[in-house]
Amino acid sequence: MPVLKRLVLAAAVLSIIAAVGLYFFNQYWIHRFDALIARQASVYRLDPDLVWSIIYEETYFSPWKIGEDAEIGLMQVTPTVGREWAAETGMREFAQQMSRDPRSVLADPERNIQVGCWYLEKISKAYRDLPDAEARMVAAYNAGPSRAAEWNRVASNQTPLTSAQFVERIDIPSTRAYVSSILARYRELKEAGGGGRPQKK
Repeated sequence: MPVLKRLVLAAAVLSIIAAVGLYFFNQYWIHRFDALIARQASVYRLDPDLVWSIIYEETYFSPWKIGEDAEIGLMQVTPTVGREWAAETGMREFAQQMSRDPRSVLADPERNIQVGCWYLEKISKAYRDLPDAEARMVAAYNAGPSRAAEWNRVASNQTPLTSAQFVERIDIPSTRAYVSSILARYRELKEAGGGGRPQKK
């Protein structure tokens, strides 16, 4: 076999090996917190697929990420939310840690998912009786509960907004894109039966 053909064949084999390796690394990367997500979602009566979709969008499973407004960790929890959570637990140690150094507490993946799920469950209470509650929850998680409540407002004699109608009302482009992206990924998960997590595109 000519040298050039051998080199081309070797390059093709190496490309296949690299692609397979990248695929399996990516699978590991996006699934390594699944058990933590399932555990905390169960505690706070949330769908783990929704929590997973939020983490995918927020940080692509990178626990060290710090946001532009000092959001911390996997679910980009703010120190303010962390302090609210610590106060509600009634555990002085958590409250002291959150006051001193919220970053060290919220950088821990399990604690971050716990606090993020606590906040998401708190948000969800306003929308439990509505269809397509996920759109409202995700919008509130990103832009704040008061903005989500405003976008969701209808007259007392009107039927609740559909998910699409609600998303159309979001007047912050970045939040609309955020909600749309998470809902698309969440629906993809549901169509795959919840276990076949979609790949990063």
